[in-house]
Amino acid sequence: MKSEFFRGAKANVPVAASAMAYGSVFGVLASQKGLTWLDLMFMNSTVFAGAAQFVMVDMWSEHLPVIAMALATFVINLRYLLIGASLESLFTGKSFLHKACMMHLVADENWAVTMREKRYGRATSWFLFGGGVFLYLSWSFGSVAGLLGGGSISDPQKYALDFAFPAVFTALAVGLWRGKSDILPWLVSGGLAMLSYHYLPGKWYIVIGGLGGAIVAMLKTSDEDSAEKEATHVAQH
Repeated sequence: MKSEFFRGAKANVPVAASAMAYGSVFGVLASQKGLTWLDLMFMNSTVFAGAAQFVMVDMWSEHLPVIAMALATFVINLRYLLIGASLESLFTGKSFLHKACMMHLVADENWAVTMREKRYGRATSWFLFGGGVFLYLSWSFGSVAGLLGGGSISDPQKYALDFAFPAVFTALAVGLWRGKSDILPWLVSGGLAMLSYHYLPGKWYIVIGGLGGAIVAMLKTSDEDSAEKEATHVAQH
């Protein structure tokens, strides 16, 4: 348990550095909206979802649009249904409390790192949790640092700090690439996301792109399994 926790934390060091970088951008934006470091740490601890937190801060105003913020973050975080499903084998036989604690600190980064380990049979829930704790500390440090120093950076885009967010996800996507079998699901996912981005309001493109790619990958795997079973049946007769 202890060794898996630290192994997970160590494996997430590269992506945690990026999380700290765009966490600082988030902190700068939060400072411009008048949030305190206590507000920020409460949000980090209860929400801990970078994309959703960016949207919440972007919508922050004197008269908080609570319902609109809740709906926006709900849509963005629907992807965690897919993430949770992909991690099911790690939690087989575990208690509800264990699952709830581990999943609360699941982010896109430590999920991607854990999925890479899962391919080789080395992933555990404690590995996932170790990465989550390290990401939480890195994100929190970066966001608070950005908040406290936010007054000195009026335009984060001027220093390309806003690029840290897409850069880390690009790197994670490349690391998850498995070859030709991923071409169709990735194309469908990207195509649906682009269409949704241009024609639908809000952040629905995240959910639609993810669901579309997942469905295609599921159907593709099912067809391959059926073909393999059919070939085995023919060979036996």
